[in-house]
Amino acid sequence: MTGTEGEPRTIRTAVVGYGLAGSVFHAPLLATNASYSLDAVATSDAGRQAAASSRLPGVEVVRDGAAVLERAADLDLVVLATPPMTHYPLAKAALEAGLDVVVDKPFAVTSAQGQELVDLARQLGRVLTVFHNRRWDGDFLTLQKLLAVQGVGEVTRFESSFERWSPTIGKAWKARATAADGGGTLFDLGSHLIDQAIQLFGPATVLHAELTARRSDERADDDVFLVLRHHSGVVSHLAMNMLCAQQGPRFRVLGSIGGFTKHGVDPQEPYIAAGGSPLDAEYGVEAAEWAGLLGRDGHLDPLPTERGNYPEFYRLLAEKILDGGAESPLPLPVDPKDAVEVLKIIEAAHELG
Repeated sequence: MTGTEGEPRTIRTAVVGYGLAGSVFHAPLLATNASYSLDAVATSDAGRQAAASSRLPGVEVVRDGAAVLERAADLDLVVLATPPMTHYPLAKAALEAGLDVVVDKPFAVTSAQGQELVDLARQLGRVLTVFHNRRWDGDFLTLQKLLAVQGVGEVTRFESSFERWSPTIGKAWKARATAADGGGTLFDLGSHLIDQAIQLFGPATVLHAELTARRSDERADDDVFLVLRHHSGVVSHLAMNMLCAQQGPRFRVLGSIGGFTKHGVDPQEPYIAAGGSPLDAEYGVEAAEWAGLLGRDGHLDPLPTERGNYPEFYRLLAEKILDGGAESPLPLPVDPKDAVEVLKIIEAAHELG
């Protein structure tokens, strides 16, 4: 880490992959956090190389993860924003090169791979975390706050969905990827929904799974419905659909004294994609008309949405690394063991579906 005596240290960072995850999530969050210096971006795509050079002046643009690892001595942290099948080998190589590692979701393509990475990081004394960023969606933060004060009473059912109208597959690797490669919406959107459900209601088992491929070029799944039973007694219904012409609620929570229904999707991703900055006053702020409704039919009140806060992930990570890394008692933004549990649910769903 750079920084002379008396000056703040900065975490020298490289982002591997500059598609949606690298360009919209990781690079903007890192570039606007003074605890990090974004030193390198890796992408083999010529168009993305040009975009990275234009948007990130002074950042070295290299071809791939191997080129980043050749510079390991001049780095502290590597962020993997690459297709899922590359996560395990790249994360393993980065840890063995002495780097701390952020892995985008899904953590790996099997829970065994994920657990091996967790064990390796512990053995090597490196920081390892997984970018389950939707723990900082505004609607999810709102729901967490509501449940903390038992705003709907005892929860009996939790419904959560990510539904999109995407009749064609826009990315070449997604069109090629099978479930064994980490392809499909269960690995993609499902990783978020499962993680959120477990964060809210604790460990769970899969009671029912429907996995369907409706698009002609889909090699894994693009329409998924899961039923989870949490050890706490709550039942979660999770739906992911890439061919949905009319979207339902993002969340519906039913409880003993009321319910909460929320439509719409967190605005942070489209805001950055449109050229906004995480430092803008409007960043993460949802329009008032998208507020969820709390109560019972006939007695519904709007519940304003909390401000979304993806930058919190990298703030917490910087605190951990700068406080001593793996030896620090400070928490990780996401414990990678949580991501292993998500993969176990995905594996169980594949077996049932």
